[in-house]
Amino acid sequence: MGRLDNKVAVITGAAGGMGKADALLFVQEGAKVVLTDLQAEKVKEVAKEIEAMGGEALALKHNVASEEDWARVAEEAIARFGKIDILVNNAGISSATPYMEQTVESFERVMKINLNSVFLGQKAVIPHMIENGGGSIVNISSIAGLTGGSGAGPYTASKGAVRMLTKATAVDFAKYHIRVNSVHPGFIETPMTKDMFKDERMTTWFQSMTPLPRLGKAEDIARGVLFLASDESSYITGVELPIDGGYFAK
Repeated sequence: MGRLDNKVAVITGAAGGMGKADALLFVQEGAKVVLTDLQAEKVKEVAKEIEAMGGEALALKHNVASEEDWARVAEEAIARFGKIDILVNNAGISSATPYMEQTVESFERVMKINLNSVFLGQKAVIPHMIENGGGSIVNISSIAGLTGGSGAGPYTASKGAVRMLTKATAVDFAKYHIRVNSVHPGFIETPMTKDMFKDERMTTWFQSMTPLPRLGKAEDIARGVLFLASDESSYITGVELPIDGGYFAK
């Protein structure tokens, strides 16, 4: 018996990295998954991989910053699987441009994809969760949402806002048995970070900042997301879970 038997999960940014790892683990635990990503062909390949495992998956092209796209994703998820039990707001982008070189447009782009998407996703699925008697939302923030870091102002601002939006939503919708929590990955090897980790000096620095002697993997994050999505965390809402090898403990 799986930890997510009879659950339907919507996972954004599921074409690779942490989103794909979430999807594969969720299916192994009995969930049916709706996979969304702007990379339509890549997310279809993930769905095919899941179907080859014997799982059920629906792949959708999705601009997470679009309210119209969110309405369509929720509608298609309900049409295919009849309900939405879990939402994982995983899609996001990084920004390493020096602060004084940022423009209003570049700042707003990061905020739209990293923060507005969470607001819109929650707004799209919460009515269905209320109708279904509850649900679990897991918002992927970052250790940058817990502590400031140099060189990534818009990213840090967006992830800190995700943390606090998570708490506010948790308080507002607890009465409907909807739990909302945030996960804060540390230095994780994903397609988004692969170029950064090609630099041996950067990799050495990241490892030196992490008490556990290795970089994180997407599967490390997926296990924490699974716990918060499952009924095992039924009395947990409004918390932030760092999965960072001990970085934030320092």
